[in-house]
Amino acid sequence: MVSEFDPTATGLAVAVAEAQAPRTNGDAHEAAGNGAKALVAEALRSAESQLHVASAPPEVVRAAEARLRAAAQIAEAPAAVPAPPPIPAPPPAVVLRDVHGTYRSSGAGFQLEVRVDVDGRRPMMRVSGDFYQVSGGTTTYHSSLRVDSPVVSIGAAQVTIEGLGTFTFPAGAPKVRVTIPRTSFANPPAPATVQFFTLSNAPGATYVCNFQTTAFRTVMLEQDYQTGVTPFTSYDTASLPSGGPGRVLTVEAAYNEAGIQMQTAGTWNQIPAPPGGTWSNAELLNAMQVQFSLWSNLPHWATWLLAAYEHEIGAGLYGIMFDTPTRQGCATFHLGIGGATPEQQRLQLYTYTHELGHCFNLLHSWQKSLASPPAPNRPAALSWMNYPWNYPNGGAAGFWSAFPFQFDDLELVHLRHAFRNDIIQGGNPFTVGAALLVPHALADPVEDTSGIGLELAAKRSVALGEPVVVEIKLRATDTRGKLVHSQLHPNFGAVQIAIRKPSGRMIVHEPLIDHCGIPEQIELNGDRPAIYDSAYLGYGKGGFAFDEVGPYQIRALYAALDGSQIVSNILDVVVRAPISAADQDVAELLMGPEQGTLLYVLGSDSGFLQSGNEALQRVVDEHGDHPLAVYARMAMGVNLARQFKSMTREKKIEVRAPKPHEAREHLAIVADATEAGRGVDNITLNQVMRSLARGQRAVGDDEGAKQTVDRMVGVLRDKGLKPHVMRVIDEQAKQVLEGPTGTARA
Repeated sequence: MVSEFDPTATGLAVAVAEAQAPRTNGDAHEAAGNGAKALVAEALRSAESQLHVASAPPEVVRAAEARLRAAAQIAEAPAAVPAPPPIPAPPPAVVLRDVHGTYRSSGAGFQLEVRVDVDGRRPMMRVSGDFYQVSGGTTTYHSSLRVDSPVVSIGAAQVTIEGLGTFTFPAGAPKVRVTIPRTSFANPPAPATVQFFTLSNAPGATYVCNFQTTAFRTVMLEQDYQTGVTPFTSYDTASLPSGGPGRVLTVEAAYNEAGIQMQTAGTWNQIPAPPGGTWSNAELLNAMQVQFSLWSNLPHWATWLLAAYEHEIGAGLYGIMFDTPTRQGCATFHLGIGGATPEQQRLQLYTYTHELGHCFNLLHSWQKSLASPPAPNRPAALSWMNYPWNYPNGGAAGFWSAFPFQFDDLELVHLRHAFRNDIIQGGNPFTVGAALLVPHALADPVEDTSGIGLELAAKRSVALGEPVVVEIKLRATDTRGKLVHSQLHPNFGAVQIAIRKPSGRMIVHEPLIDHCGIPEQIELNGDRPAIYDSAYLGYGKGGFAFDEVGPYQIRALYAALDGSQIVSNILDVVVRAPISAADQDVAELLMGPEQGTLLYVLGSDSGFLQSGNEALQRVVDEHGDHPLAVYARMAMGVNLARQFKSMTREKKIEVRAPKPHEAREHLAIVADATEAGRGVDNITLNQVMRSLARGQRAVGDDEGAKQTVDRMVGVLRDKGLKPHVMRVIDEQAKQVLEGPTGTARA
């Protein structure tokens, strides 16, 4: 009898083999491995026996044999190492917040806003703050403090900052301690506790200041642009070779990197292009006061920027900053900087950022020593506030290749930690608190091999209220020729003028409007050994300079192209006391701030200067024969000779055409007085008479323009001016008569 096929033995053997076959290389598994091999062998013999004596289906036989062969291979395989138990993952590291930024206390009485700058982007390792007095529904700025060299301890639990503060008031507890707990990003920033101590460590006031923002200042930026101008948006600093990391920068981003949060007040507003295409300083000043909705005579964190096309000076002027009222606005001119190439976009970013820097009371890099208080000049600074074309290490090409698109460290300290009134728009005048003048800045050099000389000339005695105008002469002392800046007016920054008042106080004359651009360069040589300009010093950003009776000293400093500092002679000027009632009345009529502005911009139709214009008109009407009336006539006459464009609040331009006939009534008297030796200086006469001639040409009176120019040339020739000076005057006269008509310029 043939036994039926029983798969149980085969299945059991295979299952046992499969279970026993997995092994390790360890000794503890050796016996199990050998046992698996024996079981597999036994299962094979049993299965083979059953397959031979029983009639099993072929597919069952093949399946059984396949499973047995697989089991045998598993049993014979090398022993495997069992996987080690998993290692628990470490808890995630706690990332702590930086503590830099602005903190502010709350409550009635005094509040403290403190700026902590000890970590984050380019830390300046300082703390500063402002005190505010809260009374009822009003909050008033009170004073400021700064700790310049603190001891900083940054631990895992907290940051501690300690040091001796500098205050804008006599502080009885000048030692400052700031404590800020460290928190993770999962938690809000902790408040800063600010404690004050006396020099003997007796405790004073304590303020708990809650975190406000990572920025150190927040400023509103209002922007307008002229029709036809494409305002700047952004520039990729990797587009051209430069220093620093590549990134896309807007003007706002450039200031954000400095710790200044610049918020745009709405969108760009479009204003129409001016008839004639150009803007004068007087027109731009009026446009700012009309268009700047945030304009105020009070200090406030707001500024205005106009993207215009052309200033009347021409393509070399890239931008200007207004300082009436104090540092509240600026303009850029796309005739010189406009375009879509990487070079032009880079220049636009630079110019916008540079001009706004002036609104924060930042001076040019090479002018730092002429501020109050002083700081070192930094002509080689790789800063927004330097001129690329003045860079001593390779000019513009050297500057751009190394420029990291940032402010230098001392400028960062100013932006983040200057006392509030030294930086806020509408605060202290430009240069005050900006690191500008000390008497030694104008000391005689120990050695001068520059080959250039600078000379000043003016009336040695003037009446109180009389505009003080100095003639500036730059001459070559080296017969081989010297390349120099052609613009000597302080507006352009190459020449700074210091004034020592009768009280002994030293001030720097700062024009109301700074002009920034590529300076024209000319060579002084045998054919042209000197160049000349004149500057009205009576009124500037600090108000009236010659407002005291007594002796004054005036000295100028010229920054040469090679970096030389050329100082002028010391010019002595005496301001006489009024003798008559008329002298006193005229002085008072001429010395108001609006009158000073009108004398600086040579007249204006601006409604914001109405009372100043009324005062000048009173000088002419009530004291027309007084010697100082010639200055009122000059400002009024020049303004009437030119077209004046007024911006309305509806963003329309109203144009007042030149009035050369009315202008001539005033300027002819100016010329008569100058010819008699009691009027304006020669350079000013040249400028005002050319302005009249342009106005005459603008209304089609070419014959009148020729008569005006001939009169001017004749008066100046009769004064015995040197041949090279007369050649320049003749060329200027020719340009007036043969140049384009349209806009009359002073």
